Amino acid sequence: MSQATLSAEFTLPKRKKTDRGNPLRWLFSHTIVYWYFWIVLLIGAFGNAALASVVPILTGQAIDAVGAKPPLTDSLIPIALWIAGTQIVRGVLQLGRNFGAELIGQSMERDIRDELYVSLLGKSMTFHSLQPVGDTMARATNDVREINLMFSPGINLVIGSANFLIMPILLAPRYHPALIAAPLFFFVTYIIALWQYLHELSPITDDVRGAFGTLNTRLAEAIDGIETVKGMAQERQEINLFGKNAQRFRDLFVLQGDVEARFVPFLLMAVAQAAGLLHAMWLFQQGLLKVGDVAGYFGLLLLFGFPTFVSLFAYSQVSLGLAGSRRILELINRETDLDQNVGGQTRNLEGSIEFKEVTFTYEGAAEPTLSGINLKIRPGQTVAIVGQTGTGKTSLVKLVNRTYDVSQGQVLLDGVDTRDWNLESLRRQISIIEQDIFLFSRSIAENIAFGKPGATREEVIAAAKAAQADEFIHGFKDGYDTVIGERGVTLSGGQRQRLALARAFLTDPRILILDDSTSAIDSATEDKIQQAIYAAAKGRTTLIITHRLSQIRWADQIVVLRGGRISAMGSHEELMEQSLAYRQIFQE
Repeated sequence: MSQATLSAEFTLPKRKKTDRGNPLRWLFSHTIVYWYFWIVLLIGAFGNAALASVVPILTGQAIDAVGAKPPLTDSLIPIALWIAGTQIVRGVLQLGRNFGAELIGQSMERDIRDELYVSLLGKSMTFHSLQPVGDTMARATNDVREINLMFSPGINLVIGSANFLIMPILLAPRYHPALIAAPLFFFVTYIIALWQYLHELSPITDDVRGAFGTLNTRLAEAIDGIETVKGMAQERQEINLFGKNAQRFRDLFVLQGDVEARFVPFLLMAVAQAAGLLHAMWLFQQGLLKVGDVAGYFGLLLLFGFPTFVSLFAYSQVSLGLAGSRRILELINRETDLDQNVGGQTRNLEGSIEFKEVTFTYEGAAEPTLSGINLKIRPGQTVAIVGQTGTGKTSLVKLVNRTYDVSQGQVLLDGVDTRDWNLESLRRQISIIEQDIFLFSRSIAENIAFGKPGATREEVIAAAKAAQADEFIHGFKDGYDTVIGERGVTLSGGQRQRLALARAFLTDPRILILDDSTSAIDSATEDKIQQAIYAAAKGRTTLIITHRLSQIRWADQIVVLRGGRISAMGSHEELMEQSLAYRQIFQE
Protein backbone atom coordinates (compact mmCIF):
# COMPACT_ATOMS: atom_id res chain seq x y z
CA MET A 1 0.00 0.00 0.00
CA SER A 2 1.58 3.29 -1.03
CA GLN A 3 1.62 6.37 1.13
CA ALA A 4 -0.54 8.23 -1.35
CA THR A 5 -3.45 5.84 -0.80
CA LEU A 6 -3.47 6.28 2.96
CA SER A 7 -5.77 8.85 4.54
CA ALA A 8 -4.69 10.78 7.59
CA GLU A 9 -6.01 13.45 9.89
CA PHE A 10 -2.60 15.10 10.02
CA THR A 11 0.51 15.10 7.85
CA LEU A 12 3.53 17.34 7.49
CA PRO A 13 4.49 18.79 4.10
CA LYS A 14 7.86 18.15 2.47
CA ARG A 15 8.40 14.90 4.35
CA LYS A 16 10.54 12.15 2.92
CA LYS A 17 8.33 9.67 1.07
CA THR A 18 8.83 6.00 1.84
CA ASP A 19 7.66 2.84 0.08
CA ARG A 20 5.24 1.16 2.46
CA GLY A 21 4.43 -1.80 0.24
CA ASN A 22 6.18 -4.37 2.44
CA PRO A 23 8.77 -4.30 5.24
CA LEU A 24 11.79 -4.90 2.98
CA ARG A 25 10.84 -2.19 0.49
CA TRP A 26 10.03 0.16 3.36
CA LEU A 27 13.40 -0.41 5.03
CA PHE A 28 15.17 -0.04 1.69
CA SER A 29 13.46 3.29 0.98
CA HIS A 30 14.66 4.51 4.37
CA THR A 31 18.23 3.29 4.08
CA ILE A 32 18.96 4.12 0.44
CA VAL A 33 19.28 7.82 1.29
CA TYR A 34 22.38 6.93 3.30
CA TRP A 35 24.12 5.34 0.31
CA TYR A 36 27.43 7.06 1.19
CA PHE A 37 27.52 5.26 4.55
CA TRP A 38 26.86 2.00 2.69
CA ILE A 39 29.89 2.62 0.48
CA VAL A 40 32.05 3.09 3.57
CA LEU A 41 30.58 -0.09 5.09
CA LEU A 42 31.08 -2.22 1.97
CA ILE A 43 34.63 -1.03 1.32
CA GLY A 44 35.50 -1.57 4.96
CA ALA A 45 33.93 -5.05 4.99
CA PHE A 46 35.71 -6.24 1.84
CA GLY A 47 39.03 -4.72 2.82
CA ASN A 48 38.82 -6.20 6.32
CA ALA A 49 38.21 -9.72 4.99
CA ALA A 50 40.81 -9.41 2.23
CA LEU A 51 43.52 -8.26 4.60
CA ALA A 52 42.54 -10.89 7.17
CA SER A 53 43.21 -13.55 4.51
CA VAL A 54 46.68 -12.08 3.92
CA VAL A 55 47.83 -13.31 7.35
CA PRO A 56 47.55 -17.09 6.71
CA ILE A 57 49.08 -16.68 3.24
CA LEU A 58 52.08 -14.76 4.61
CA THR A 59 52.32 -17.17 7.54
CA GLY A 60 52.59 -20.06 5.08
CA GLN A 61 55.35 -18.23 3.23
CA ALA A 62 57.19 -17.70 6.53
CA ILE A 63 56.98 -21.42 7.33
CA ASP A 64 58.41 -22.29 3.92
CA ALA A 65 61.19 -19.73 4.44
CA VAL A 66 62.13 -21.27 7.79
CA GLY A 67 61.97 -24.80 6.39
CA ALA A 68 64.11 -24.01 3.38
CA LYS A 69 67.66 -25.31 3.20
CA PRO A 70 69.37 -23.14 4.03
CA PRO A 71 66.62 -21.18 5.97
CA LEU A 72 65.73 -17.91 4.25
CA THR A 73 65.67 -15.92 7.49
CA ASP A 74 66.24 -12.62 5.69
CA SER A 75 62.71 -12.83 4.26
CA LEU A 76 61.05 -13.13 7.68
CA ILE A 77 61.41 -9.45 8.57
CA PRO A 78 59.70 -8.22 5.37
CA ILE A 79 56.93 -10.79 5.90
CA ALA A 80 56.46 -9.60 9.50
CA LEU A 81 56.35 -5.98 8.33
CA TRP A 82 53.80 -6.88 5.67
CA ILE A 83 51.62 -8.61 8.27
CA ALA A 84 51.89 -5.65 10.64
CA GLY A 85 51.17 -3.10 7.90
CA THR A 86 48.19 -4.95 6.45
CA GLN A 87 46.64 -5.43 9.89
CA ILE A 88 46.97 -1.73 10.71
CA VAL A 89 45.19 -0.90 7.46
CA ARG A 90 42.68 -3.64 8.23
CA GLY A 91 41.97 -2.04 11.62
CA VAL A 92 41.24 1.29 9.92
CA LEU A 93 38.92 -0.38 7.40
CA GLN A 94 37.16 -2.30 10.16
CA LEU A 95 36.63 0.97 12.02
CA GLY A 96 35.13 2.46 8.85
CA ARG A 97 32.82 -0.56 8.46
CA ASN A 98 31.59 -0.34 12.04
CA PHE A 99 31.29 3.44 11.91
CA GLY A 100 29.25 3.34 8.69
CA ALA A 101 26.93 0.64 10.04
CA GLU A 102 26.41 2.52 13.30
CA LEU A 103 25.55 5.74 11.48
CA ILE A 104 23.05 3.85 9.30
CA GLY A 105 21.44 2.19 12.33
CA GLN A 106 21.15 5.38 14.37
CA SER A 107 19.85 7.38 11.39
CA MET A 108 17.29 4.68 10.62
CA GLU A 109 16.07 4.63 14.21
CA ARG A 110 15.66 8.40 14.19
CA ASP A 111 13.84 8.49 10.83
CA ILE A 112 11.53 5.55 11.55
CA ARG A 113 10.63 6.84 15.00
CA ASP A 114 9.85 10.21 13.44
CA GLU A 115 7.72 8.65 10.68
CA LEU A 116 5.83 6.51 13.19
CA TYR A 117 5.13 9.46 15.49
CA VAL A 118 3.81 11.61 12.64
CA SER A 119 1.69 8.66 11.50
CA LEU A 120 0.23 8.15 14.98
CA LEU A 121 -0.72 11.82 15.19
CA GLY A 122 -2.50 11.38 11.87
CA LYS A 123 -4.67 8.47 13.03
CA SER A 124 -8.33 8.97 13.85
CA MET A 125 -9.89 8.67 17.29
CA THR A 126 -11.41 5.37 16.18
CA PHE A 127 -7.92 4.01 15.70
CA HIS A 128 -6.65 5.31 19.04
CA SER A 129 -9.73 4.05 20.84
CA LEU A 130 -9.08 0.50 19.63
CA GLN A 131 -5.26 0.43 19.68
CA PRO A 132 -3.77 -0.38 23.13
CA VAL A 133 -1.41 2.35 24.31
CA GLY A 134 1.08 -0.14 25.78
CA ASP A 135 1.41 -1.99 22.48
CA THR A 136 1.86 1.29 20.63
CA MET A 137 4.61 2.30 23.06
CA ALA A 138 6.31 -1.10 22.63
CA ARG A 139 6.37 -0.61 18.86
CA ALA A 140 7.50 3.01 19.09
CA THR A 141 10.36 2.22 21.47
CA ASN A 142 11.53 -1.40 21.55
CA ASP A 143 10.60 -2.42 17.99
CA VAL A 144 12.21 0.71 16.53
CA ARG A 145 15.31 -0.02 18.59
CA GLU A 146 15.40 -3.55 17.18
CA ILE A 147 15.61 -2.07 13.67
CA ASN A 148 18.63 -0.06 14.76
CA LEU A 149 20.25 -3.21 16.14
CA MET A 150 19.35 -5.08 12.96
CA PHE A 151 21.68 -2.76 11.04
CA SER A 152 24.33 -2.39 13.70
CA PRO A 153 25.59 -4.90 14.64
CA GLY A 154 23.22 -7.23 12.68
CA ILE A 155 23.65 -6.43 8.99
CA ASN A 156 27.12 -5.04 9.70
CA LEU A 157 28.23 -8.51 10.82
CA VAL A 158 26.27 -10.22 8.04
CA ILE A 159 28.08 -8.21 5.35
CA GLY A 160 31.41 -8.57 7.12
CA SER A 161 31.03 -12.31 7.52
CA ALA A 162 29.88 -12.74 3.90
CA ASN A 163 33.24 -11.41 2.73
CA PHE A 164 35.01 -13.90 5.00
CA LEU A 165 32.99 -16.66 3.30
CA ILE A 166 34.16 -15.81 -0.20
CA MET A 167 37.86 -15.19 0.53
CA PRO A 168 38.79 -18.91 0.93
CA ILE A 169 36.91 -19.68 -2.30
CA LEU A 170 38.80 -16.97 -4.17
CA LEU A 171 42.24 -17.74 -2.71
CA ALA A 172 42.28 -21.53 -2.26
CA PRO A 173 42.97 -22.24 -5.98
CA ARG A 174 46.27 -20.31 -5.73
CA TYR A 175 47.63 -23.40 -3.95
CA HIS A 176 45.87 -26.03 -6.08
CA PRO A 177 42.63 -25.87 -8.14
CA ALA A 178 41.20 -28.93 -6.34
CA LEU A 179 41.40 -27.19 -2.97
CA ILE A 180 38.33 -25.09 -3.84
CA ALA A 181 36.18 -28.15 -3.03
CA ALA A 182 36.09 -27.78 0.77
CA PRO A 183 35.35 -24.02 0.91
CA LEU A 184 32.80 -24.38 -1.89
CA PHE A 185 31.10 -27.26 -0.03
CA PHE A 186 30.89 -25.16 3.12
CA PHE A 187 29.57 -22.12 1.25
CA VAL A 188 26.71 -24.03 -0.43
CA THR A 189 25.68 -26.04 2.65
CA TYR A 190 26.00 -22.93 4.84
CA ILE A 191 23.51 -21.03 2.64
CA ILE A 192 21.04 -23.94 2.72
CA ALA A 193 21.37 -24.36 6.51
CA LEU A 194 21.02 -20.63 7.04
CA TRP A 195 17.83 -20.50 4.95
CA GLN A 196 16.34 -23.31 7.03
CA TYR A 197 17.44 -21.58 10.24
CA LEU A 198 15.82 -18.26 9.30
CA HIS A 199 12.69 -20.01 8.06
CA GLU A 200 12.29 -21.65 11.47
CA LEU A 201 13.31 -18.57 13.45
CA SER A 202 11.14 -15.94 11.72
CA PRO A 203 7.71 -16.88 13.19
CA ILE A 204 9.28 -17.24 16.64
CA THR A 205 10.77 -13.73 16.54
CA ASP A 206 7.37 -12.41 15.39
CA ASP A 207 5.81 -14.06 18.45
CA VAL A 208 8.55 -12.66 20.70
CA ARG A 209 7.83 -9.10 19.56
CA GLY A 210 4.07 -9.69 19.87
CA ALA A 211 4.46 -11.09 23.39
CA PHE A 212 6.49 -8.06 24.39
CA GLY A 213 3.71 -5.81 23.07
CA THR A 214 1.12 -7.72 25.12
CA LEU A 215 3.33 -7.53 28.21
CA ASN A 216 3.78 -3.79 27.75
CA THR A 217 0.07 -3.23 27.10
CA ARG A 218 -0.97 -4.86 30.35
CA LEU A 219 1.72 -3.01 32.29
CA ALA A 220 0.59 0.35 30.88
CA GLU A 221 -3.05 -0.42 31.72
CA ALA A 222 -2.21 -1.41 35.29
CA ILE A 223 -0.14 1.73 35.88
CA ASP A 224 -2.70 4.00 34.21
CA GLY A 225 -5.46 2.44 36.29
CA ILE A 226 -3.42 2.16 39.49
CA GLU A 227 -6.04 4.01 41.50
CA THR A 228 -8.67 1.44 40.51
CA VAL A 229 -6.30 -1.46 41.17
CA LYS A 230 -5.47 -0.23 44.66
CA GLY A 231 -9.00 0.90 45.39
CA MET A 232 -10.31 -2.61 44.74
CA ALA A 233 -7.31 -4.38 46.34
CA GLN A 234 -6.44 -6.22 43.13
CA GLU A 235 -2.66 -5.90 43.33
CA ARG A 236 -2.17 -9.66 43.65
CA GLN A 237 -4.36 -10.39 40.62
CA GLU A 238 -2.47 -7.86 38.50
CA ILE A 239 0.88 -9.30 39.61
CA ASN A 240 -0.28 -12.80 38.64
CA LEU A 241 -1.49 -11.61 35.25
CA PHE A 242 1.75 -9.74 34.62
CA GLY A 243 3.65 -12.87 35.66
CA LYS A 244 1.75 -14.95 33.08
CA ASN A 245 2.55 -12.47 30.32
CA ALA A 246 6.20 -12.32 31.41
CA GLN A 247 6.32 -16.15 31.47
CA ARG A 248 5.04 -16.32 27.88
CA PHE A 249 7.64 -13.76 26.81
CA ARG A 250 10.32 -15.81 28.58
CA ASP A 251 9.12 -19.10 27.05
CA LEU A 252 9.29 -17.67 23.55
CA PHE A 253 12.84 -16.46 24.18
CA VAL A 254 13.75 -19.96 25.39
CA LEU A 255 12.20 -21.39 22.22
CA GLN A 256 14.29 -18.94 20.18
CA GLY A 257 17.36 -20.10 22.11
CA ASP A 258 16.48 -23.73 21.35
CA VAL A 259 16.46 -22.99 17.62
CA GLU A 260 19.75 -21.12 17.92
CA ALA A 261 21.30 -24.04 19.84
CA ARG A 262 20.64 -26.31 16.86
CA PHE A 263 22.62 -24.05 14.51
CA VAL A 264 23.90 -26.54 11.91
CA PRO A 265 26.68 -24.38 10.35
CA PHE A 266 28.92 -25.13 13.36
CA LEU A 267 28.92 -28.79 12.34
CA LEU A 268 29.37 -27.93 8.67
CA MET A 269 32.36 -25.72 9.47
CA ALA A 270 34.08 -28.53 11.39
CA VAL A 271 33.45 -30.98 8.54
CA ALA A 272 34.74 -28.53 5.90
CA GLN A 273 37.88 -27.69 7.88
CA ALA A 274 38.70 -31.35 8.62
CA ALA A 275 38.02 -32.43 5.04
CA GLY A 276 40.01 -29.49 3.67
CA LEU A 277 42.99 -30.28 5.87
CA LEU A 278 42.94 -33.96 4.89
CA HIS A 279 42.71 -32.99 1.23
CA ALA A 280 45.68 -30.61 1.57
CA MET A 281 47.72 -33.25 3.42
CA TRP A 282 47.02 -35.76 0.66
CA LEU A 283 48.18 -33.26 -1.97
CA PHE A 284 51.28 -32.64 0.15
CA GLN A 285 52.05 -36.35 0.16
CA GLN A 286 51.70 -36.31 -3.61
CA GLY A 287 54.31 -33.60 -3.75
CA LEU A 288 51.85 -31.03 -5.09
CA LEU A 289 51.97 -28.74 -2.05
CA LYS A 290 54.62 -27.46 0.32
CA VAL A 291 54.26 -27.38 4.11
CA GLY A 292 53.67 -23.63 4.01
CA ASP A 293 50.93 -24.13 1.42
CA VAL A 294 49.13 -26.56 3.72
CA ALA A 295 49.41 -24.13 6.64
CA GLY A 296 48.27 -21.17 4.53
CA TYR A 297 45.34 -23.09 3.09
CA PHE A 298 44.21 -24.30 6.50
CA GLY A 299 44.54 -20.74 7.78
CA LEU A 300 42.11 -19.67 5.04
CA LEU A 301 39.66 -22.37 6.15
CA LEU A 302 39.89 -21.04 9.70
CA LEU A 303 38.44 -17.77 8.39
CA PHE A 304 35.09 -19.59 8.26
CA GLY A 305 35.04 -19.40 12.06
CA PHE A 306 34.10 -15.71 12.04
CA PRO A 307 30.98 -15.92 9.81
CA THR A 308 29.87 -19.11 11.55
CA PHE A 309 30.09 -17.79 15.09
CA VAL A 310 28.74 -14.28 14.45
CA SER A 311 25.90 -15.46 12.20
CA LEU A 312 24.23 -17.14 15.16
CA PHE A 313 23.81 -13.73 16.76
CA ALA A 314 23.70 -11.55 13.64
CA TYR A 315 20.90 -13.36 11.82
CA SER A 316 18.84 -13.60 15.01
CA GLN A 317 19.19 -9.85 15.32
CA VAL A 318 18.19 -9.38 11.69
CA SER A 319 15.15 -11.60 12.23
CA LEU A 320 14.11 -9.60 15.29
CA GLY A 321 14.59 -6.37 13.35
CA LEU A 322 12.42 -7.62 10.48
CA ALA A 323 9.75 -8.70 12.97
CA GLY A 324 9.87 -5.22 14.50
CA SER A 325 9.63 -3.58 11.08
CA ARG A 326 6.56 -5.66 10.23
CA ARG A 327 4.87 -4.53 13.45
CA ILE A 328 5.76 -0.88 12.89
CA LEU A 329 4.70 -0.86 9.24
CA GLU A 330 1.44 -2.60 10.13
CA LEU A 331 0.71 0.24 12.54
CA ILE A 332 1.66 2.93 10.03
CA ASN A 333 -0.40 1.31 7.27
CA ARG A 334 -3.47 0.90 9.47
CA GLU A 335 -6.01 3.08 7.71
CA THR A 336 -7.67 5.93 9.55
CA ASP A 337 -11.30 6.86 9.10
CA LEU A 338 -10.68 10.55 8.48
CA ASP A 339 -8.77 12.51 5.89
CA GLN A 340 -7.34 15.94 6.63
CA ASN A 341 -8.54 17.23 3.23
CA VAL A 342 -5.63 19.59 2.62
CA GLY A 343 -7.46 21.31 -0.25
CA GLY A 344 -10.66 21.86 1.72
CA GLN A 345 -12.31 25.04 3.01
CA THR A 346 -10.09 27.23 5.20
CA ARG A 347 -12.17 30.39 5.63
CA ASN A 348 -13.28 31.75 8.98
CA LEU A 349 -16.34 30.13 10.49
CA GLU A 350 -19.45 32.16 11.26
CA GLY A 351 -20.77 29.37 13.47
CA SER A 352 -23.96 27.95 11.97
CA ILE A 353 -24.38 24.19 12.49
CA GLU A 354 -26.88 21.87 10.82
CA PHE A 355 -27.39 18.15 11.33
CA LYS A 356 -29.23 16.60 8.35
CA GLU A 357 -30.56 13.06 8.81
CA VAL A 358 -27.44 12.17 10.78
CA THR A 359 -26.85 8.57 11.80
CA PHE A 360 -23.67 7.49 13.59
CA THR A 361 -22.50 4.00 14.55
CA TYR A 362 -19.26 3.22 16.36
CA GLU A 363 -17.02 0.70 14.65
CA GLY A 364 -18.00 -2.80 15.68
CA ALA A 365 -21.27 -1.69 17.31
CA ALA A 366 -24.44 -3.57 16.42
CA GLU A 367 -26.78 -0.59 16.84
CA PRO A 368 -26.34 3.07 15.86
CA THR A 369 -25.58 5.54 18.65
CA LEU A 370 -27.44 8.34 16.85
CA SER A 371 -30.30 7.99 14.36
CA GLY A 372 -32.14 10.49 12.18
CA ILE A 373 -30.80 13.64 13.84
CA ASN A 374 -32.10 16.87 12.30
CA LEU A 375 -31.08 20.08 14.02
CA LYS A 376 -30.29 23.68 12.98
CA ILE A 377 -28.23 26.01 15.14
CA ARG A 378 -27.77 29.68 14.20
CA PRO A 379 -24.44 31.51 14.58
CA GLY A 380 -23.99 32.83 18.11
CA GLN A 381 -26.77 30.65 19.50
CA THR A 382 -26.33 28.74 22.77
CA VAL A 383 -27.83 25.26 22.74
CA ALA A 384 -28.05 22.95 25.74
CA ILE A 385 -28.06 19.23 24.94
CA VAL A 386 -29.53 17.07 27.65
CA GLY A 387 -30.48 13.45 28.10
CA GLN A 388 -29.90 10.47 30.28
CA THR A 389 -26.57 8.63 30.26
CA GLY A 390 -25.88 6.76 27.01
CA THR A 391 -28.23 8.76 24.78
CA GLY A 392 -25.43 9.95 22.46
CA LYS A 393 -24.85 13.53 23.65
CA THR A 394 -21.06 13.40 23.49
CA SER A 395 -21.14 11.48 20.21
CA LEU A 396 -23.31 14.22 18.71
CA VAL A 397 -20.96 17.10 19.52
CA LYS A 398 -17.87 15.14 18.43
CA LEU A 399 -19.30 15.01 14.94
CA VAL A 400 -18.97 18.80 14.75
CA ASN A 401 -15.16 18.88 14.76
CA ARG A 402 -14.86 15.50 13.00
CA THR A 403 -13.49 13.59 15.93
CA TYR A 404 -15.75 11.07 14.23
CA ASP A 405 -17.49 11.18 10.86
CA VAL A 406 -21.17 10.50 10.34
CA SER A 407 -22.19 7.06 9.13
CA GLN A 408 -25.09 8.55 7.19
CA GLY A 409 -26.33 12.08 6.57
CA GLN A 410 -24.42 15.34 6.86
CA VAL A 411 -23.11 17.79 9.42
CA LEU A 412 -22.93 21.25 7.84
CA LEU A 413 -20.91 24.17 9.17
CA ASP A 414 -21.84 27.47 7.51
CA GLY A 415 -23.63 25.33 4.93
CA VAL A 416 -20.52 23.29 4.06
CA ASP A 417 -20.19 19.58 4.87
CA THR A 418 -17.57 19.09 7.60
CA ARG A 419 -15.80 16.61 5.31
CA ASP A 420 -15.27 19.42 2.79
CA TRP A 421 -13.40 21.58 5.30
CA ASN A 422 -9.65 21.51 5.78
CA LEU A 423 -9.51 19.52 9.01
CA GLU A 424 -6.80 21.60 10.67
CA SER A 425 -8.56 24.87 9.84
CA LEU A 426 -11.85 23.44 11.09
CA ARG A 427 -10.50 22.25 14.42
CA ARG A 428 -8.61 25.47 15.11
CA GLN A 429 -11.97 27.24 15.14
CA ILE A 430 -13.72 24.75 17.43
CA SER A 431 -12.86 24.14 21.07
CA ILE A 432 -14.17 21.20 23.09
CA ILE A 433 -13.89 21.07 26.88
CA GLU A 434 -14.67 17.62 28.22
CA GLN A 435 -15.39 16.30 31.68
CA ASP A 436 -12.21 14.19 31.61
CA ILE A 437 -9.62 16.96 31.29
CA PHE A 438 -6.20 16.09 29.95
CA LEU A 439 -3.30 18.26 31.07
CA PHE A 440 0.33 17.78 30.12
CA SER A 441 3.33 17.46 32.43
CA ARG A 442 4.31 21.04 31.72
CA SER A 443 3.88 24.39 33.39
CA ILE A 444 0.44 25.87 33.97
CA ALA A 445 1.18 28.63 31.46
CA GLU A 446 2.19 26.10 28.79
CA ASN A 447 -0.99 24.09 29.39
CA ILE A 448 -3.19 27.17 29.00
CA ALA A 449 -1.30 28.24 25.86
CA PHE A 450 -1.32 24.73 24.32
CA GLY A 451 -3.77 25.70 21.56
CA LYS A 452 -1.94 29.01 20.95
CA PRO A 453 1.80 28.39 21.48
CA GLY A 454 2.78 31.97 20.66
CA ALA A 455 0.51 33.52 23.29
CA THR A 456 2.04 36.18 25.53
CA ARG A 457 2.02 35.86 29.31
CA GLU A 458 -0.51 38.71 29.45
CA GLU A 459 -2.89 36.79 27.17
CA VAL A 460 -2.47 33.65 29.29
CA ILE A 461 -3.24 35.55 32.49
CA ALA A 462 -6.28 37.24 30.91
CA ALA A 463 -7.66 33.84 29.85
CA ALA A 464 -7.02 32.42 33.34
CA LYS A 465 -8.84 35.33 34.93
CA ALA A 466 -11.79 34.84 32.58
CA ALA A 467 -11.93 31.18 33.66
CA GLN A 468 -11.69 32.11 37.37
CA ALA A 469 -8.33 30.29 37.57
CA ASP A 470 -5.95 33.18 38.27
CA GLU A 471 -6.52 33.18 42.03
CA PHE A 472 -5.67 29.53 42.68
CA ILE A 473 -2.72 29.68 40.25
CA HIS A 474 -1.15 32.44 42.34
CA GLY A 475 -1.57 30.15 45.33
CA PHE A 476 1.22 27.96 43.98
CA LYS A 477 4.81 28.84 44.83
CA ASP A 478 5.85 29.24 41.16
CA GLY A 479 2.53 30.63 39.96
CA TYR A 480 2.08 30.21 36.22
CA ASP A 481 5.45 28.46 35.99
CA THR A 482 4.31 25.65 38.29
CA VAL A 483 4.85 22.27 36.60
CA ILE A 484 1.86 20.03 37.12
CA GLY A 485 1.91 16.23 37.21
CA GLU A 486 0.94 13.95 34.38
CA ARG A 487 -2.75 14.40 33.47
CA GLY A 488 -2.90 17.17 36.07
CA VAL A 489 -3.01 14.78 39.01
CA THR A 490 -1.56 17.44 41.33
CA LEU A 491 -4.69 19.56 40.82
CA SER A 492 -8.26 19.13 41.99
CA GLY A 493 -11.01 18.36 39.50
CA GLY A 494 -12.32 21.91 39.61
CA GLN A 495 -8.85 23.36 39.07
CA ARG A 496 -8.22 21.12 36.05
CA GLN A 497 -11.51 22.15 34.49
CA ARG A 498 -10.85 25.84 35.02
CA LEU A 499 -7.47 25.47 33.31
CA ALA A 500 -9.25 23.76 30.42
CA LEU A 501 -11.70 26.67 30.24
CA ALA A 502 -8.77 29.10 30.18
CA ARG A 503 -7.18 27.10 27.37
CA ALA A 504 -10.41 27.33 25.37
CA PHE A 505 -10.89 31.05 26.06
CA LEU A 506 -7.35 31.79 24.84
CA THR A 507 -7.93 30.23 21.41
CA ASP A 508 -11.08 32.34 20.90
CA PRO A 509 -12.97 29.61 18.98
CA ARG A 510 -15.99 30.34 16.77
CA ILE A 511 -17.72 27.25 18.17
CA LEU A 512 -17.39 26.36 21.86
CA ILE A 513 -18.46 22.94 23.10
CA LEU A 514 -18.73 22.23 26.84
CA ASP A 515 -19.20 18.53 27.54
CA ASP A 516 -20.30 18.46 31.19
CA SER A 517 -17.20 20.56 31.81
CA THR A 518 -18.32 22.10 35.11
CA SER A 519 -19.33 18.86 36.82
CA ALA A 520 -16.38 18.95 39.23
CA ILE A 521 -16.71 22.63 40.19
CA ASP A 522 -17.88 23.35 43.71
CA SER A 523 -20.93 25.46 44.36
CA ALA A 524 -18.84 28.37 45.73
CA THR A 525 -17.06 28.71 42.37
CA GLU A 526 -20.01 27.80 40.17
CA ASP A 527 -21.51 31.30 39.95
CA LYS A 528 -18.18 32.79 38.82
CA ILE A 529 -17.71 30.00 36.28
CA GLN A 530 -21.23 30.51 34.97
CA GLN A 531 -20.49 34.19 34.46
CA ALA A 532 -17.27 33.32 32.61
CA ILE A 533 -19.03 30.81 30.36
CA TYR A 534 -21.88 33.23 29.75
CA ALA A 535 -19.41 35.93 28.72
CA ALA A 536 -17.47 33.49 26.55
CA ALA A 537 -20.65 32.33 24.81
CA LYS A 538 -21.47 35.81 23.56
CA GLY A 539 -20.71 36.18 19.87
CA ARG A 540 -19.96 32.50 19.31
CA THR A 541 -21.98 29.33 18.84
CA THR A 542 -21.99 27.34 22.07
CA LEU A 543 -23.08 23.77 22.67
CA ILE A 544 -23.45 22.74 26.30
CA ILE A 545 -23.91 19.19 27.55
CA THR A 546 -25.02 19.49 31.14
CA HIS A 547 -27.47 18.49 33.84
CA ARG A 548 -27.05 21.76 35.73
CA LEU A 549 -30.26 23.70 35.62
CA SER A 550 -28.36 26.97 36.05
CA GLN A 551 -26.71 26.41 32.64
CA ILE A 552 -29.75 24.99 30.93
CA ARG A 553 -31.95 27.98 31.79
CA TRP A 554 -29.95 30.60 29.86
CA ALA A 555 -29.60 28.48 26.73
CA ASP A 556 -31.39 29.82 23.64
CA GLN A 557 -32.58 26.31 22.87
CA ILE A 558 -32.66 22.99 24.71
CA VAL A 559 -32.39 19.70 22.80
CA VAL A 560 -33.49 16.50 24.52
CA LEU A 561 -31.91 13.24 23.33
CA ARG A 562 -33.46 9.88 24.06
CA GLY A 563 -32.27 6.58 22.64
CA GLY A 564 -30.01 8.33 20.15
CA ARG A 565 -32.85 10.46 18.75
CA ILE A 566 -34.12 13.97 19.37
CA SER A 567 -37.27 13.58 21.42
CA ALA A 568 -37.98 17.25 22.10
CA MET A 569 -36.71 20.82 21.63
CA GLY A 570 -37.71 24.09 23.25
CA SER A 571 -37.24 26.27 26.32
CA HIS A 572 -37.01 24.95 29.87
CA GLU A 573 -40.59 25.91 30.69
CA GLU A 574 -41.95 24.40 27.47
CA LEU A 575 -40.12 21.15 27.93
CA MET A 576 -41.11 20.77 31.56
CA GLU A 577 -44.72 20.87 30.36
CA GLN A 578 -44.42 18.87 27.15
CA SER A 579 -41.53 16.37 27.51
CA LEU A 580 -41.62 13.41 29.87
CA ALA A 581 -38.00 12.58 29.02
CA TYR A 582 -36.94 16.12 30.03
CA ARG A 583 -38.82 15.97 33.32
CA GLN A 584 -37.25 12.61 34.13
CA ILE A 585 -33.77 14.17 33.94
CA PHE A 586 -34.54 16.35 36.94
CA GLN A 587 -36.36 13.61 38.79
CA GLU A 588 -33.32 11.27 38.80
